[in-house]
Amino acid sequence: MRASKLLPLILVGLLAACGKSEPPKTEAQAPAPAAAAPAPVAQAAVDAGKGAELFKKTCAMCHQTGVAGAPKLGDKADWGPRIAQGKDTLYKHATEGYNGAKGAMPAKGGNPALKDDEVKEIVDFMVAKSE
Repeated sequence: MRASKLLPLILVGLLAACGKSEPPKTEAQAPAPAAAAPAPVAQAAVDAGKGAELFKKTCAMCHQTGVAGAPKLGDKADWGPRIAQGKDTLYKHATEGYNGAKGAMPAKGGNPALKDDEVKEIVDFMVAKSE
């Protein structure tokens, strides 16, 4: 019985942590870039854009691991039905928050400092990586 009362509190705590961002790394702290084959220009733009940076700071904690039912970045099976609803629906759910059968999405990923346009950039990044 106690576990059923604690679960909502634990989920709220986890979702609140989704919006936390880490302080920016200084050049001295940044890891050395690894040598990699050049990515195609379109993919490089998706990987290096503002949406990608914002995703890393605000959304990765939940959407890299699937915390609280969050669809994992790149999981086509999980993202397919969501993408089929259209970007306007995805933008609305990401901006205003959403409670669904699989879990909850806090408004702006729990980061109220994000502007609506920034949320849209993150959604566009996530969709591009998950189509």
